[in-house]
Formats: sequence, structure tokens, C-alpha cells
Amino acid sequence: MVRMSFGNSAGAAVLLSLVQLASTAQVPAGASGVSGRGRGVMSRQPDPIDFSDHAGWAELFDGRSINGWDGNPTVWRVENGALVGEYNTPEGTRNGETFIIWKGGAPADFELKLEIRLEGAMADSGIQYRSYMATAAPGRGGAAGGSSGSGPGRSAPVGASGVRVQGTAATTPADTRWSVGGYQFDFNYPNNFTGQVVDGGRGNRGIVAFRGQLVRTETGKNPRLLSTLGTLDELGAFFKRDDWNQVHLIARGNTLIQSINGHVMAILIDDDAMKALTKGLIALQCSGSGSLKVSFRNIWLKTL
Repeated sequence: MVRMSFGNSAGAAVLLSLVQLASTAQVPAGASGVSGRGRGVMSRQPDPIDFSDHAGWAELFDGRSINGWDGNPTVWRVENGALVGEYNTPEGTRNGETFIIWKGGAPADFELKLEIRLEGAMADSGIQYRSYMATAAPGRGGAAGGSSGSGPGRSAPVGASGVRVQGTAATTPADTRWSVGGYQFDFNYPNNFTGQVVDGGRGNRGIVAFRGQLVRTETGKNPRLLSTLGTLDELGAFFKRDDWNQVHLIARGNTLIQSINGHVMAILIDDDAMKALTKGLIALQCSGSGSLKVSFRNIWLKTL
């Protein structure tokens, strides 16, 4: 019990006024819509998730053509209102990764919404953001620098433990013309690294925040786990194979938030001044082994 003592009549008058105010205040509603207790101010639950809310957003893909995008025409096409990347190769052979790049700018703070679908047992994909062409090193503040660098992403698939798993050799080299590095919202059909934050490209840090983690980076220090959002399996269950998944990505300042089907997968607070990227390209990835298909639709951007 909290005891309050007032040494004069003025203090008693203030206390009486507060009691009277509390007695006349409307009790806030709880999660069930039933009035709650213990709050002296009005409150209410936030409005529900509305993935179709696009007020103030710009559509990046018209559903009919690849206008505004640049990718390998032997891999990417438009099919049934979706932007599709496809490989048809023998099982067990790994395809070179390639990206289709949005040519409309290099946003800094933004939200991105889209739907993604993966088909094929070893389909591998991702959403690149605040990224750069892999032929140029990233500079401070997200600008592209000079000399050529290594390709982005994973040289081999990365398991849930963070250990790289050696797969079969690539039968097709990575597309150097359509190769980018930077942050990636990761996806793969086996679902062992779907949802995580990857930093790929020259001088990349690899996986920075695994699925289910809130991670902070600082200059000269190892990334630090601040909190957990759920287990790898719990959050992985929200990803749907062979079906459409709603994706919501928020990049605001140094904070990156990645959500799938209304569930936060990973959060990165990137305070490493030497490695954080503040702006850059948006691109979509097609990679993996054997025959596979990655599809994207309803791609919307809102700058902040």
C-alpha cells in the first residue's frame, strides 16, 4: 500500500481533487472490449492489422510488366499478376543467385509491403534493402564506394545454428550484372532461415539477427542479443510453403523490423557506425538448388 501524507490543507485539497477526478473518469477498455481497471486515462486497443491499407503508399509493380525493374530476362518474368523468378535445373545442382532491382530510387527510412511465395524444395529468396551494387563497396551513410567486391548473400546455405552448410556446386555463376549486397530479409523453402536479418556483400557480417531475436550492434563490439521474440520453430510455423505470405518491413533510422503474416520475425538495431547502411537499393532474389520458383506481388512502398 502506498501511503501519502500532506502537512497542510492545500495538500489535502489537491488529494481530494484527484480522488474526485478519478471517480468521474471513464474506465478504459481492455483487450476484450470490457472495461479495464487501474488507469486514470482513456485507452483502447490499436486498430487491427490491415495489410491492404495503402494510403500514402506507392505501388512499385504494376502486375503487368517489369517496367521500373531490372533483372535477368532469362530468369524473371510476369505471370498471373506476379513478378516471377524461375530456374529449371536438375535436382541437386545449385543455381547462381540473381536479383531483380527496383530502379525507382534508394530509399532511406521506409516501410515495404509485399506478398511472396516459394515453390521448390530448395527455393531460396530474399528482399534486399538499403543495398548497393556488388561491384561497388558500401560507403559510410549507405553510399556506394569504388572498387569491386564479392557477391552478396550466402556462399552456402546457413543453418539455424548459424553454421554454413556446404551444398552442391553452383552450375550457373552468380549474375554479376544483377548482384547486390546489403541488408536482406531472408527466405527459403526449408524454412530454417526465413525471417532473419542478413548483411551480405563486401565485408558482410552474415546473419546479424536470427529469427526470433532482437539484436543490437555497436561499433567494435560483437552483436548483442537484447530479447527474444519467440523460438525458431514457433515463428517459423507462421511461414506458409507453396502459398502467399504477407510481408511487412520497416526500416526507420537504425532500427529494422521484419514481419511475416502479422508476426515479427526479427528486429535489428544497427548502431555499428562503421557497417550500418542508411539508404540504398531494393531488390528481390532468386536462387537455390534444382527447379524452383519465387513469386512476388502487391509490392508497395511508403517513405517515412
